[in-house]
Amino acid sequence: MTRPAGKPLRDGRVVVGLDGSDSAWAALDRAVAEARRRDATLEIVHAWPWARTDPLAFDPDSEPRRPGVEIARTVLRLAMSRAQEQDPHLRIVPTLTAQDAVPELLRIGEDASLIVIGTRGLGGFTGLLLGSVGLRLATHTRRPLLVVRGGSTRAYGPEGHGKVLVGVESGADAAAARFAFEEAARRRARLRVLYAWPKSRVFAGDHALPAREVVALRAEREQTVAHGMVAGLREEFGHIRVREHTTHSAPAQALVEASRAADVLVLAVHRRTPRLGMQLGPVTHAALHHAHCPVVLVPVE
Repeated sequence: MTRPAGKPLRDGRVVVGLDGSDSAWAALDRAVAEARRRDATLEIVHAWPWARTDPLAFDPDSEPRRPGVEIARTVLRLAMSRAQEQDPHLRIVPTLTAQDAVPELLRIGEDASLIVIGTRGLGGFTGLLLGSVGLRLATHTRRPLLVVRGGSTRAYGPEGHGKVLVGVESGADAAAARFAFEEAARRRARLRVLYAWPKSRVFAGDHALPAREVVALRAEREQTVAHGMVAGLREEFGHIRVREHTTHSAPAQALVEASRAADVLVLAVHRRTPRLGMQLGPVTHAALHHAHCPVVLVPVE
């Protein structure tokens, strides 16, 4: 099973990485819902080196003569059946690859509307809530990346909170804010904008002003730009109910706590330099490891 060649699909694609872990199956279930919500094609990507690297991924004793690649094909067929059971009308593209998971997902998902992964795949350290594949994707993706936390999808279904949460620090987060408004429109949900401005982020440089005044001036400038950006989006998406809140202390803790009442948390990630990957700051790390709902990372150049 290979990815078909030809013209790009007009309705877009949702790409999900599947490695056979519990977290990946949860990500698949969420990807089905995301594809349905976008009226998009779902592409399920399974890299068979994932399957053969961990003896606990499958039960080798039950089928001792089956090569790893055949087991991988079986996993992909099971994934397709699972997706079709949830939505018989969903357009599905199965992709099996022998390449490393991260570069393949980046390549396949370079024109996708969304890439979906679980928090921790096979072979991950038990102390980590986000595996190495997830972290590498988060720092190099150029498309929105949805990280589905946890092994259960019950909290992500129709019984959800009907709320999208977005963290905004400055006007540079415009792409993430727009994604959050669009997501709220797709879900017919409310939107909560949490402005997170930690007092410690000061770039005084050669300013002669006292540090306290520099903090106040910079915070006022960033708040004005960010509020103006959100105000413009509120006018554009006039039908969405929006609530705005500001925190200056422990923004990571505030976002994690607010995620208890959200169906998805949207955050921007910024590229460090043109040649390097995205900068995952402490707030993003905290959200990826401790949020109570799935997290969407929106790359910002």
